[in-house]
Amino acid sequence: MTQLVIADNLKAELEQFLKKNKKADIITAYLFFLEIKFNIQPVLFIRDKIIYKSKDELLKKLEAEGKLWRETEIKIQFQRANVNELTTKIYICPFTGKVFGNNTHPNPQDAIYDWVAKCPENTERAGGLRVKRFFVSEDPEVIRNYITAPKEPVAKTVYSSVITGKLYNSKTSVIEDFKKNQIKTIPLVQVPSQNRFQIEEVFLQFIQDHLQEDKLSSFVEELSNHPEFSKYVEGWLEEETVADEE
Repeated sequence: MTQLVIADNLKAELEQFLKKNKKADIITAYLFFLEIKFNIQPVLFIRDKIIYKSKDELLKKLEAEGKLWRETEIKIQFQRANVNELTTKIYICPFTGKVFGNNTHPNPQDAIYDWVAKCPENTERAGGLRVKRFFVSEDPEVIRNYITAPKEPVAKTVYSSVITGKLYNSKTSVIEDFKKNQIKTIPLVQVPSQNRFQIEEVFLQFIQDHLQEDKLSSFVEELSNHPEFSKYVEGWLEEETVADEE
């Protein structure tokens, strides 16, 4: 059996953990040690109710299986022009240049009245109220000045979440939303003892491999060589003795 050696920084963290969790048994202490040593950060994938070794492991698996995001394309339609070649009469705001055409708006005269009445750049007042002043033109030359070439719809690549179906501007945004809303961290010490969620196969094998009796014994043996852990080791050994007698 390979002799386990615990680095000083791990010993310090383990000692702090045991001071805060005085009733921690040997399994709990060992799992905490493994979590720190291997930088394990288990996460629960809420939708599938499966616990993974880490957030990165889960993301890597979902991306490889095409279950995280999908690339898609949307059309961006620009607002139609207020004036076009068929417009014969226009109503113009003198304060902003906003224009309404008689063939592009169902009621352009009412529209211009409403516009100038609320226009923030209209500083003219009559009786304390904004004046409803505007221009009207049926001159083709004047109208032509307001005609702009229509813009064609633009295609844009975006990404949809496989989980929620929502659209995002980038893959990064999909992943960030997934991390925020679809996973939950869970301490390693709570993973083996719970039975509500499935443990991902590779992660489960890792736990089983490290919870072998010889590895636990090596862990206890190493701690027994350090006086600061002696009281914890003695307590664990007493618990084992009582359990054996029962």
